Order: sequence, then C-alpha cells, then structure tokens
Amino acid sequence: MPYLSRMKVLLIIPPFTQINTPYPSAMQLAGFLVPKGYDIKSYDLSLETTLKIFSRPGIKRIFDSVEEDKLSDKNTNKIFAAREKYENVIEPAILFLQGKNPNLAEDIISNGYLPRGESFEQLNYAAPAFKKLDPADKAKHLASLFIDDLTIFIRRCVSPHYGLSRYAERIASSPRSFDPFIAELSRTPNIIEQIILEETVRILEKENPSVVGFTIPFPGNLLGALIPAAFIKKNYPAIKIVFGGGYINTELRTLKDPRLFDYTDFITYDDGELPLLNILNHLKSSAGKISSSAEKNNFVRTLIRDKGKLRYIDDGEVKNIQPMQMTSPSLRGIDPGRYISMIEMINPMHRLWSDGYWNKLAVAHGCYWRKCTFCDVTLDYIGRYSPAEGRRVVDWMEEMIRQSGKSAFHFVDEAAPPSLMKEISLEILRRKLNVTWWGNIRFEKAFTADLCRLMSAAGAIAVSGGIEVADNRLLKLINKGIDLEGAAAACTAFQNAGIMVHAYLMYGYPTQTEQETVNSLELVRQFMKYGLFQSAYWHKFALTIHSPIASDPGKYKIEIVSPDNNPFANNDLVHKEKPEMDHSIFGPGLNKALYNYMYGKGFNRNVEGWFDFHVLPPSVEKNLIKNYLRKTRNKKVDPRRRSVWLGPVPVVIERRNGKVKTAVRNNLVEGTWEMNPEISDWITGAVAEVLDSSKVEGVKYSDWRDSFPGTADQFDEFTKSMIWKELRENFLLFV
Repeated sequence: MPYLSRMKVLLIIPPFTQINTPYPSAMQLAGFLVPKGYDIKSYDLSLETTLKIFSRPGIKRIFDSVEEDKLSDKNTNKIFAAREKYENVIEPAILFLQGKNPNLAEDIISNGYLPRGESFEQLNYAAPAFKKLDPADKAKHLASLFIDDLTIFIRRCVSPHYGLSRYAERIASSPRSFDPFIAELSRTPNIIEQIILEETVRILEKENPSVVGFTIPFPGNLLGALIPAAFIKKNYPAIKIVFGGGYINTELRTLKDPRLFDYTDFITYDDGELPLLNILNHLKSSAGKISSSAEKNNFVRTLIRDKGKLRYIDDGEVKNIQPMQMTSPSLRGIDPGRYISMIEMINPMHRLWSDGYWNKLAVAHGCYWRKCTFCDVTLDYIGRYSPAEGRRVVDWMEEMIRQSGKSAFHFVDEAAPPSLMKEISLEILRRKLNVTWWGNIRFEKAFTADLCRLMSAAGAIAVSGGIEVADNRLLKLINKGIDLEGAAAACTAFQNAGIMVHAYLMYGYPTQTEQETVNSLELVRQFMKYGLFQSAYWHKFALTIHSPIASDPGKYKIEIVSPDNNPFANNDLVHKEKPEMDHSIFGPGLNKALYNYMYGKGFNRNVEGWFDFHVLPPSVEKNLIKNYLRKTRNKKVDPRRRSVWLGPVPVVIERRNGKVKTAVRNNLVEGTWEMNPEISDWITGAVAEVLDSSKVEGVKYSDWRDSFPGTADQFDEFTKSMIWKELRENFLLFV
C-alpha cells in the first residue's frame, strides 16, 4: 500500500499551555495543509491531560500517590485531610468552568460547597472589586481558586514541575546541556506523566497517525513533548515525528547535540507551513523513508540526523508563504466546548488571558516596527514583516466562527499595525459582523481617538502593549519609537473609547538606575490612577542572543559572561553591568505596588514605601501624566482623514419657525438637534455620501469643510458648536 494512502498527520499541542483556549500554531498548520490533500487533525494533549487530572478518578490517583513525607506544611495537610470533599466536587466544578453547569453558581458562592485552601487567603469578600462581580463570575473566581489550590498541592506533593500552563519550565530555560532531560526521561514517570502517556496511547490508537508533529512554543512545553515523543519512538517506531514551534526557533537554532533526535525525526525552524509540507511530500514520495541524499529531500529550514550527525537543509525553491496565501485555521480535532474558563484575578483586563474561549489569529507576519533593542528582531518571526489585507482577515474570522461557534477573537501579533486595525474594523462594520476581539499593539500616536472609537464600534474590547521602562531616556535607548507623552495619548484614546489596556513593563534594563526604576513605578502609578491602563505585568530584563543588545554589548555598558555555543540551547545570556547593579531586589516592591494598583488601591501611597529597603523618592512630577492628558484635548483633524458614520442617515422629525429637528440613533445613543434647514440638509447629504458604498475613496474631512453652507470661518465656528461636538462624540469619526 502506498504510504500516502494511509498517511494521517496528527499535530499535538503538548502539556501544558492554556486551558481556556488552544494554542493556535497546530490549527494554523492544519488550515494550510488540509487544502494540500493531507488528512490533518489537531490534538490538544495539554487540555486532555488537564481534564484527566481534574476528574474524580484523576484526583483520587493524585491523593493515592502522595507519600506521607511530602505533606510538609499546613496547607498540604489541610487539603489531604479533605481529600474526599475534593474528589466529590472536582467534576461539578470543572463542568461549571466549562460553562456546562451554570446553576452550580449559587452553591459555589455558599461557604460550604468548595473546600478552601491557601489560594483563598488573599480574597477579601467585602472588597468592592469582588462585590461588583455578578454571581456567575464570583462563582467562577472561587472555582478557579479551588483549582489553584489543587495545582499547588500537586506541585508540592507530586511533581515540582507542574503548573496549569507550564511543565518543567525552569530546566528548559536555556539549558546548556540535554542531560537534565535525559535524567527526567529515564526515571519512573509520576502520576502527571502517566496520565500524559495514557492520553497519548488513547489518541494514537484512535487516530493511527503516520506522522506526529509537536508544536513546542515555550520552555514549559519541552518536557511535555519529549515524554510522549519518547513513548512513540519506543512503541510506535514507524511513526515519524516532527518538532517545531517558538521554543525551537529561539532556543535551539544552533543545536549541536544529536541526542534530541532519539525523540524526533525532523526539526523545523521559523514558519512551519512549508517545512512541514515538504517533509510530508518527501515521506509520500519515499514511502516513509528519510533519504540521506540532500538532493532528494528538497527540505525547507529543516534539521535532520544523518549517519549520527546533524544536517541543516534549506533547499526548497519557495521559502515562505505570505499571509495573503494563507487559509483560515482548521479546528478539526478541537472541541471548543471542552475548554476551561478561569478567573484567577478579578481585574477585568487581566482575566482575558484565562477566561473564555478565544479564536486566535495573526493579522500580519512579524512586527512592523522591529527595532526594539531588547527584542529578537533578527529572527524571522519578528524581523520579516508581511501583513494580510483587512478583508482576508475578516474572511478568516467568519470561517472560524463557522467552525467554532464562537465569535470572540484574540489577535496574537507582535504588534498589530494601526492601519490594518482600521481596515479590519471598517470591514467588520461593512459586513455587520458581531464579534468581540482584542490584541497586541504599540502605544503610538497613530491610535487616535477616532481610530480607537472605530475599533470599539467593530468589537474591540482590549489591547495590550509594551510601555516597558516608563522613562524617556530609556525608551530612546530601547529604540521603542514612542515616548511617555505619546503613550499617554494612545492610552487616553483607548480609555475614552471604552477599550481596556494591559501594559507590559520592564525593569533592570542595562544602565537603568535606581532613580529611573523608582520613577518608572511613579509613572505607572499615575497611568493607573487616571485609568489609562487597567492591568500590567513587570518583566525583569533578560538578554537574548538574538537581540541588538547582544550584538553590541559595549554600547549598553554590559559584558556578556555566559557562553553562546552551548551544545543544546542558546538563547538567554548572562551579563554583567558596568558598574554592577542587582536589579532583582526591586522586583518584590514593584510587583506588590502593581498588584494593589490593579485592585484600585494604594494610589495615594508614596511609591518608595512599597520597597522593604530605602530607595530614592521619585524625581518626576506627581502630575506629569495629567499634564500630558491636557495636551491631548482639542486636537485638529487632519483634512485627509476619511469619515465614518456610526448609524443610519439622520431624519427630520419636525419643522417649526424656520428651524428643523433632526434625529439620528445607533444601537446605544439617540440624538436630536434643532438647527437651520441648510445645516440639516448639509449633514444629511454628507452622511448619505459617507454611507454610499460606491464612493470608493470615501468622504474626507476636507469634503465636509468644502461643502459646508457658509465660509471656512463659519465652518470652523460650527465645529465648536454643541451639535458638532455631539455628532463627533457619538456618530462621526475621521480615520
């Protein structure tokens, strides 16, 4: 039988990633390969293992496996003593978090239903943020803390590697040698790993694949992929295995240790579509055999082991697929109804990462800025920028809605360009598509008040982006391309449009002083006090081998002290500053302050009080951000901006005493104004032109000005009127 006639490809998301939505890479690859004639199915081993663990039999096995000497603290003893209660309520709690048992909410809210461990200790039931939650969300938060308690118990008593979204992350972060993984794979599997293997066997027996691909996006997925891969190699030797994904692309680009190929047959780099397609085509034509002749392989960005030595092959005529050539991701093998939504933090922005199922899409390949000095801009996934067209993105959205039954989207780009956000928003509105979405952006001035309102009208609810060090000197050194004033203006525009903001923050950047660290916290306090972003996260600076800093360390007054030629992983670099400074001491204070700010507390506290050691007081103005906000008001409209009307054509509802009453309404607002007939006719005529789909170039701001029934000065005066102000605030945009 020819190899193709029985070739089935299984793309596996390994333990552990997200439990509320699938990691997108497997589905993106499937969407590309299915039209090529291959039988492709995705499988979320991360979710299936989690569901098996958090079942009544799974939790019982967890408790049965615990050795007495592992119960070393008050909390683990408390949970173990209540094991029967945990076993009894785990399955109803999971069903509730899957949205399948909503009537359980009132029981969960009651004190007696869920056993409560240390995760509940920080919960203030009287806090305004908790009291504002509706009963369903209160119950979801409590059920999430219940799961967190069990997660902590498993980590302390069963496997120190375990986390809901990671496994053995610490040992996989730039390890010099593959030896730690050999040791992990050689020992007796713990209960978590036994369940991983049981789920692996179940899916292999069900699907009988010829090829298994593991997408390995993060360090916390590597061991989770190696465990089933080792099992497949030993027990199903005919199956070919492919490794790819973000971890491979960043950490293993200079891999020299051939032992990794005891667990895989191919390793692919950068975008996986063409490498995997060419591997499958090769296996088809060679009846499943890997040729040792480079001329016969035609591989793209693929590493193989040939006669014991590693060989990188990049012989394909076509190297990349452009976004406009891509198809919608395929959800074949993925059941959206099985995912678990959690609210571990009740901050409304922060919960988006774990609450709800999100269809994940990239609207562009790479980053349109790609200049930040700390970033991996030399790598293909950031450095090669290629956007899709807005209409194509919305095509993908409609197809994913059809497949998943879900209309919520997370755009997973490095930074979605403002121009493309405009295109997508206009296309969503043109098609009258009811969707909810959020994504990653740069806080630049191109996100005007009108663009943000357009995005909001098209379903945008949140954005995330890097403010990083919140200091103009360092922002310039980072080559971020923004300053604090511009970031404040963008955040204000999002705030006024009702779009939530999450900020990525950084400390410990080379040359950053204590004063600048304290100033950054003061500015974060101001940003959050004025509601310019709702949540944030501090990252300690990490030097990577693929960043501009690593190629010119002297410019940043650092010395790289770790080798960059490890036989296994090469990504994170150890460095010393000149003069040396221990930035890690600031982490606890920064995080404590931020945690309080996200709950609306501590804004009146001096920022130096968050640290448990003496620090300099901030040297920036207490009202710096507020002063920036004043500058964002009354900005003039660029006459080239295209107008968008959010609503139907205005109608005259009454004529009296030479005046007319003109009314317009959209889904949220109804407006009625008394005005001169010629002004009413001008507004109505201009709106009709805006809504005329045959007018390809649209109606610009200059067209409104030029068609005004009066002089240019009279138009300028009219734009200061209450009528114009209310039209602009509710219906009329210029983007």
